[in-house]
Amino acid sequence: MLRQKGKRFVSKITHLVKLSAGTESVDTLEAWQASYAARFADGMPRHVTRMWPKREPEILAGGSIYWVIKGQIQCRQRVVRLDRVTGDDGVERCALVLDPELIRTALAPKRAFQGWRYLAPDDAPPDLPKGRAAEEPLPPELAGALADIGVL
Repeated sequence: MLRQKGKRFVSKITHLVKLSAGTESVDTLEAWQASYAARFADGMPRHVTRMWPKREPEILAGGSIYWVIKGQIQCRQRVVRLDRVTGDDGVERCALVLDPELIRTALAPKRAFQGWRYLAPDDAPPDLPKGRAAEEPLPPELAGALADIGVL
């Protein structure tokens, strides 16, 4: 989905990037999400955040949330919808409702930050080919060093 802006084309899709605090691997993220998602009637995983994305239409046009695990973007999930939820404290929040499938990506180093950030499609790491997604992952330090020099 592209729209023309001046003489160049700009994507109508945007992504989010978020640290997965306390997560050791894509597998532990997947396990945690499965247990959390079981609490909901639709069985879909969610990430509840304080801020509502201002670029909602661009996210819902095919955007994903890219997960940073151990200092590396390692996987993504498609954002299905945004739900308004009210916490026990009475504060309204945004629940990012996610596709249950975690898609492994090429590793991309990412420094720590708070909250979530927008991620332009051109800056998002590519998905790993289906055959490589099942490979045993490299240790994060080695994968990060290889990514830094452009090998991964």
